Amino acid sequence: MSESPLNSPNGAMVPFTPVILKHIHEAGSHTLDHYVARGGYETARTNVGKTEPGSLVKLVEESGLRGRGGAGFPTGKKWSFLAKGTGKPAYLTVNGDESEPGTFKDRHIVEKDPHQLLEGVILTCWAIQSHHAFIYLRGEFILGYERLEAAVREAKARGFIGKKIFDTDFDLKVVVMRGAGAYICGEETGMLSSIEGGRGYPKIKPPFPAVSGVFQCPTIVNNVETIACVSHIVKNGAAWHKQWGTEKSPGFKIFCLSGAVKKPGVYEVPLGITMKEFIEVYGGGMIEGRTLKAVIPGGLSAPLLTPEMVEKCTLDYESLAGLGSMLGSGGITVLHDQVDLMSAIYNTMRFYHHESCGQCTPCREGTGWLEKLAHKFHEGHAHEGDVDLLGDVARNMRGRTICVLADAAAMPMQSYLQLFRGEFEKRVHEPAYTERKRTARDEITPAAKRDTVTQGGPDVLSVGMGMDRI
Repeated sequence: MSESPLNSPNGAMVPFTPVILKHIHEAGSHTLDHYVARGGYETARTNVGKTEPGSLVKLVEESGLRGRGGAGFPTGKKWSFLAKGTGKPAYLTVNGDESEPGTFKDRHIVEKDPHQLLEGVILTCWAIQSHHAFIYLRGEFILGYERLEAAVREAKARGFIGKKIFDTDFDLKVVVMRGAGAYICGEETGMLSSIEGGRGYPKIKPPFPAVSGVFQCPTIVNNVETIACVSHIVKNGAAWHKQWGTEKSPGFKIFCLSGAVKKPGVYEVPLGITMKEFIEVYGGGMIEGRTLKAVIPGGLSAPLLTPEMVEKCTLDYESLAGLGSMLGSGGITVLHDQVDLMSAIYNTMRFYHHESCGQCTPCREGTGWLEKLAHKFHEGHAHEGDVDLLGDVARNMRGRTICVLADAAAMPMQSYLQLFRGEFEKRVHEPAYTERKRTARDEITPAAKRDTVTQGGPDVLSVGMGMDRI
């Protein structure tokens, strides 16, 4: 991970080396001894019981740290919204249900440097005066769960978690919880429902979690990467964090790079570098013999970027929003010129239809319709009006549900239609599209399978054609 210079607000070139991922490739980086040997928990020891909690909230707010889970809301400002004087306990819930396709940054943190996360939890709990924290992990993260559980036991044995931590009067309980692999639990209130023991159904807002969250108590919800940043900001100060990035998107972020690049992986870079630099320098450029067709910039739900848009794009919240997309979770997928976009959008719609919790009719029914229609384009059975129908269904899903899963499905569909409409229309006018090789792992909805059989296509679909080569 080489240094990357970036213009700071005062115009100077500030070199950057990874902060969160600095030690993940070192042997034993997940252990307490390794973490303590590099100064771990000293920032918590110095501040818990000694620094006024409100000053830590103000420090994080001044740093400009924004939520790294996707929404990008200012972290310190969120902390300041926590309801006080309610007579109820306050909770911290750390969202590690990393379910956005193309995103795997939080998994690296919990697997390879869990004590860094725990120190951030301790400092955050002191800042918001919470005595109980939940860390919620995606159920499939077996290694991450085992290492985080071990880290909690190690920290408790040293007096960093539990009763009277760091020989102060502050008590802190940390509970690691596992989900059941539901994408919807990546949404904050869906996660809270799961922690409470119910189905992962998102809740109507307001009230927001800071007022009435888990168990109807004031709750702060932050992403794993966000909390991992906290100890570094408290240790080094707001100005240190703001020397990188842009005015509105300060600091650094972990991005996941996959697809048609020579060096896919996880990279921590300053916010504000160009998308082109990220792909060419960090990712090593496009794989041999392929040219860029599109980029998914912030996880599967983010609208596409064309090569022309990539030329203008910088990796910060404002730039992506200005291009009609979003930074999201930082999962960047590069699509090459041979990718079958009909297969890509079909796989996308299958995912969101499968992951819809079914609570809201526009999402439950709309994701199903999008999957069925996308299947018709994938198999070459679409009709003249199906292109417009895709757009109509997507448009009527957005902004009409409790959470944004419906929007997450509709936005990429609208993006594909807007930027690559010609490919949809081509499928309408191509008779008897080439039959693909079928695989035993394919799963389709009964309705989609019935439509395929009725129209003379293969009995089983070829799901993933092109996606496994993206």
